[in-house]
Amino acid sequence: MTEAVMGVKVGDRAEFEKMVTAEDVARFADCTGDTNPLHRDPDYAARTRFGQCIAHGMLSAGFISAVLGTKLAPDSCVIYLSQSLRFLRPVKIGETIRAVAEVKGTDPEKRIVTVQTDCFNQDGEPVVKGEAVVLLDPIS
Repeated sequence: MTEAVMGVKVGDRAEFEKMVTAEDVARFADCTGDTNPLHRDPDYAARTRFGQCIAHGMLSAGFISAVLGTKLAPDSCVIYLSQSLRFLRPVKIGETIRAVAEVKGTDPEKRIVTVQTDCFNQDGEPVVKGEAVVLLDPIS
């Protein structure tokens, strides 16, 4: 049996949900400098395989960061060590994305937790799948 790390154990789950708005996409583009017209230019996006503007893939990854940083271990400081991501389908403006984090492994000695990180749209379809490794630090 694996041991808990800062109260977090294998099987623990946390979720974060948010509807993606055009303003979210615009702010993400402004903040990151990713001004790819696929995300903000409807005429350009209409000529792509998506037929419309879609959110940045990393915006959904940001929702994973939110669930890890605010929901999974609220009494700890959660520090990202790594994250793998597979983008499975586009996220359209107006879709609601649910980021789910489920603990798959712990290393109590190092305070490291391995987490399955998935995002789903409002229809329950996976849009992002991945795995994160995080370090849990006490808050002094």
